[in-house]
Amino acid sequence: MSDTVSRRSALRLLGGAVTVAAAATGTLAAPAALARPRTGPPASPRVDTLISRLTLDEKISLLHGAADPHGLGQAGYLPGVPRLGIPPLRLADGPAGVRVREHATALPAPVMLAAAFDPALARAYGEVLGREGRALGQDVVLAPMVNLIRTPYAGRNFETFSEDPLLSADLVAEEILGIQSQGLIATVKHFALNNQEQDRTSIDVKIAEQPLHEMELRAFEAAVTARTGAVMGAYNKVNGAYACENKTILSDILRDEWHFDGWVMTDWFAAHSTVASLTAGLDMEMPSGTFFGGALQRAVGDGSVTAALVDRSVRRVLSVMERFSLLDGGGPARPDRDPAAGARVALQVAKAGATLLLNRSATLPLTGAAARSIAVIGPTGSLPFIGGGGSAHVVPDRAQSPLDALRARAGDDAEIGYALGEDLYGKPLPGTSAGADFEGQPVAAGASWTYDGTLTVTEPDEWTFHIHYSGDRPKVLLDGTDLFPPAPGLLELFGGGLVGAAPDGLQVRRSTVRLTAGTHRLAVTAKGGGKGQLFRLRRTTGATRAADVAEAVRAARAARSVVLFAYEDATEGADRTGLALPGHQNELIEAVAAANARTTVVLNTSSSTTMPWLEHTGAVLQMYYPGQEGAEATAAVLFGDCDPGGRLTQTFPPSDDRHPVAGDPLRYPGVNGTQEYSEGIHLGYRWYDAEGVTPLFPFGYGLSYTTFAYSGLGVRPDGDGLAVDFTVRNTGSRAGITVAQVYLGPSPDLRPAQARRALAGYRRLELGPGAAQRVTVRVSARSLSSWDPERHGWVLGTGTREVSVGVSAREQRLVGHGQVRSGPAAPRP
Repeated sequence: MSDTVSRRSALRLLGGAVTVAAAATGTLAAPAALARPRTGPPASPRVDTLISRLTLDEKISLLHGAADPHGLGQAGYLPGVPRLGIPPLRLADGPAGVRVREHATALPAPVMLAAAFDPALARAYGEVLGREGRALGQDVVLAPMVNLIRTPYAGRNFETFSEDPLLSADLVAEEILGIQSQGLIATVKHFALNNQEQDRTSIDVKIAEQPLHEMELRAFEAAVTARTGAVMGAYNKVNGAYACENKTILSDILRDEWHFDGWVMTDWFAAHSTVASLTAGLDMEMPSGTFFGGALQRAVGDGSVTAALVDRSVRRVLSVMERFSLLDGGGPARPDRDPAAGARVALQVAKAGATLLLNRSATLPLTGAAARSIAVIGPTGSLPFIGGGGSAHVVPDRAQSPLDALRARAGDDAEIGYALGEDLYGKPLPGTSAGADFEGQPVAAGASWTYDGTLTVTEPDEWTFHIHYSGDRPKVLLDGTDLFPPAPGLLELFGGGLVGAAPDGLQVRRSTVRLTAGTHRLAVTAKGGGKGQLFRLRRTTGATRAADVAEAVRAARAARSVVLFAYEDATEGADRTGLALPGHQNELIEAVAAANARTTVVLNTSSSTTMPWLEHTGAVLQMYYPGQEGAEATAAVLFGDCDPGGRLTQTFPPSDDRHPVAGDPLRYPGVNGTQEYSEGIHLGYRWYDAEGVTPLFPFGYGLSYTTFAYSGLGVRPDGDGLAVDFTVRNTGSRAGITVAQVYLGPSPDLRPAQARRALAGYRRLELGPGAAQRVTVRVSARSLSSWDPERHGWVLGTGTREVSVGVSAREQRLVGHGQVRSGPAAPRP
């Protein structure tokens, strides 16, 4: 086998001429070396002159963040050098919209954008971020995030795209092109392997060369090819060294292999050193200067860091600023915001990413009598659920509730009822002694309000206490125990996009305890602080939950159709603890579906979830976090005004113990500070194929309101790759969307591990009834190759390769084979 590999597969990927026989069987020759010359930032007389005139203090000020004297609510600030015409930079969070104090378009979560399988839509998404970032006074957006979805528990899965490296690479490149076309500097993040929130600041990720290059790094390389202006280093360690001081990834790969010519910044407070970080390739510490401020100046003074290294980083920063015309008297004129244009893109993305997972007995679309009598159930039916928590939070221009959108779409002659079903914010607290007023208790500035009394419980039950507050969180002691102690990690800062705040904007925390019948001691202390505050103390119990469910069941029985909105609220700073819907939502869905078989469950969730009620419901529509236009998009899909255009970009596991990181704490969440990516390249759908596990829903899956037929598979040469041709016909009676997916089987001649099948290309198609289209999907030389850790490079996978066309990773409609062979090197184009 090794001789075969040596003779036939040793050519590195970025090289060779390709020839393929026509039809479904072809022959591919290896590509010739197309390696780019090693480069740094392009030579610039202006930048060189500026560097020569900058003092050491001024240079260092360009390499670390500082407080903004005129802050706009953004995440970071880099002071400029006014005497030399170098303007400051403002850096805003922005995975799903520009995060500042002012209003901005709240776009659907990136995972929903990815579900459209539409790179052109990713470009439009980026254009909205770019224009709005500039209009809102920003120069850099801290997006997009492109870490792969490795574990279904990761708290930021909604902020990224997919478990698949090709899809992620395509989308991140187009989003960056969109962002930067508007004059805003993009920042791809988090480089690299920040695939979970638990222990993210300390976990040491151990990963082999092949999965590192084939899986996680492919999208980052695509971002560099798209000329992202900045890269954000991750919190975690990679093979023993913190990512922000890791020479292997910051210099050997990012600079020497990929020729990145922008700057590398830390994630916030992710720096750990001065000399090691700067030497490894870090350029900027954010948001302050613990290591790249005075410490860097001292390091230059004592010779542990050369002035040339400082100049190198300054040159990288200034070169990007010059590329974006920010050294031309402060930069181009800032545009006005265009909220209407942003809203149009937000609506388009939400419709395109809506993913229909189940549609039994034509439950959807809602038509006829089913559309005129509807019970809307669930807290997120009456409240707009826009996005996740943490860096992704945006102050939207507007946000309609699904209930209002459904009523507007159904018309005045329809009966649209509503039942809460699951109480997120609690009911007034009963059974307290005299002096208690916990419903909207004001506390004046500088004052304190106290209560020291009793709470009488009539029967044993599970109680969840809800504290709502606008200032410092009140202290609540129940039988001497603090119900709301400080939350661990970042949860004090990031409380989620839904459950962390009440509809009127008060912050919310919860605490669940089991109470016995009888009298309990309750003590509350609230402080007004400098501005005063308002607080509420509420509760939900087993008894109140039962009453809410009973009300929902009555509403379901009285209606022709049910639309039940279920939620899961993810946030930066914390991973999920399980795949089940939180709270008692599963029980609610079971009860409602038992009362009305025409129940559609709309999932506003960050990632995959288990569905023990699936066999009892009529339809399931995955809407993720759909942004400010999500209610209108949801109504449009439910009523059939548009086809559900989304497909899953991650596999939905059947259970908590059957997925790629289940049952192995070394894989997730790590043991004693170390984590092993021992699954290798078998991430996501590749693992399910390798292990023979049937997922709940496979990667690439999604239903349409119509049907499609695939035929006529062919393979032909196309430059340094393959072209896969086939015909798709809409065999139904209405227009609809399908996503044709091309998968590639393994090479028999490669020693490195290979997937049973891997996504090699795709095409989103919208066809009218009876319409047909001949489609060509290109398979690149990169997709035909594997990373060989012995050669430390890409090698072409020769031999007979299966080429299939399907509608998910588990449903192949057409299957053919191609012969891939090595050939003579071709001249560089």
